[in-house]
Formats: sequence, C-alpha cells, structure tokens
Amino acid sequence: MNLFRNVVFIAAIAGLVAGVVLACMQAYATVPLIVKAEVYEQAGGGHHHDHAVPAPTDSNAMSTAAPAAEAAPAAEDEGWAPADGFERFAFSVLANIVTGIGFALILVAVSEFAGGIGGWRQGVFWGLAGFAVFTLAPGLGLPPELPAMPAADLTERQIWWWATVAMTAAGLGLIAFRKSLPLAILAVALIVAPHIVGAPQPGSYETAIPEGLHHQFVVAVTVTNLVFWLVLGAVVGVVRGRFTGTATSLRDSFA
Repeated sequence: MNLFRNVVFIAAIAGLVAGVVLACMQAYATVPLIVKAEVYEQAGGGHHHDHAVPAPTDSNAMSTAAPAAEAAPAAEDEGWAPADGFERFAFSVLANIVTGIGFALILVAVSEFAGGIGGWRQGVFWGLAGFAVFTLAPGLGLPPELPAMPAADLTERQIWWWATVAMTAAGLGLIAFRKSLPLAILAVALIVAPHIVGAPQPGSYETAIPEGLHHQFVVAVTVTNLVFWLVLGAVVGVVRGRFTGTATSLRDSFA
C-alpha cells in the first residue's frame, strides 16, 4: 500500500508542474495557431472530423502526444464549449495537469522496475524516452492535426497509435536493459515495424489549411511536448530523490 501511495504522490507533483508548464507554452505556441485554423473551419473551407485522441490528451502533451493531441475542436453549433480567454485557458490547464499526472504514473511505475529514477539527470533521460514513445514515434506517421484538416478513420488511427507506442516502448526497453545482439535486432524491428506498415491515411488530403500553418503547428506541438517530457522526468527525479533520501526503492521510503 505504501508503494502505491508513494508512486501516486510523486506522480501528482510531477504531473502538476509539467501540466502547468505545458499549458503556459501552449498558450503562446499552439493555441494561436489553432485559433487561426478554426477561422478556416468555421468558414466551411475544411473537413470536419473527430479530433478525439487514443490516449490522455497532452493537448498533448502531451498531447501530449497522440494524433491531433493539440487540435481542440472548434465550437460546434450544438453542445457546450469553453469561452475564449481565461475559461479556455483554465480548462486547458486542468486537462494538461490530469494528462501530466497520468503520464507521470506510467513513468514512475515503469522506472521503478529498473531501480527508480535517481535524480533529475536520470529523469531527463527517462523523459526523453517518454517523448520518443508517446510523441516522436507516433508523430512520424500521424502528425498533429489542426481543425479543418482531413483524417483517416478514428478507430484505425487509435489502433495504429497504440501499437506504435507499445512496440516503440518495448524496443527501447530491449535496447536499454538487454545487452545482446539478437535482442537488439528484435528491438530495431519492433521500432520500425509500425512505420513499415504505415499509419492510416485519409482518402483525400484536400484542406483549406495553408501548408505553412500546419508545419508551424507540428513544430510547435513537437517542441512543447519535448519540454513537457523533460520537465516531467526531471521533476520525478527531484521529488523522488527528495523524499526517498538514500533509499534505493520506493518500498523502503515514506516509512
């Protein structure tokens, strides 16, 4: 029970810090681009499609981190949506904090099997691994989408996204913790397999969104998610070290 409490405690603090940092970066880097794209969408010049994501949205981070993680749908004729300004920012902060805590729980739980994150420097490397698994690898096939952009079937995108995340994580784990040539070859095969198969693509790429705007958005999402994961890993390392002291395992701490 103590172990579960410790993991949740560390994840809550790290997720809170990283989520707030991400929301602040989004307010200046990605939200203005989404607002520009919504002008095209509301003018009826683009394709409306479901922007739901297959993982906790890192708006993401996080979001993250998943297909269209940063592309919040424009307000529809029916249904409630947060008003522009403070309300929208507040809900963005809340969503990013929840997402950050979720990713932090995964990061802490997985890292404990490898002995735990011993400090902020180790945390940065774990954060880079998280970025590679949840943002970089899936983003190669399913780059973040702006409103009014065409997209393939949501279920197919979800399946490919999750398969890519799982296989990338397994491949990186084999490379990092299993030092043998056959396993290294298997690891590389796992990492590249989803990209050989290819991500689901829309039937048409016609969109009113300027190519330059989409490029800016992809870069902004990638950079903000990179910073998010670096902060998340570093804070996990700092908090874990601060409260565990010389203990090598969370089981031995918080006595």
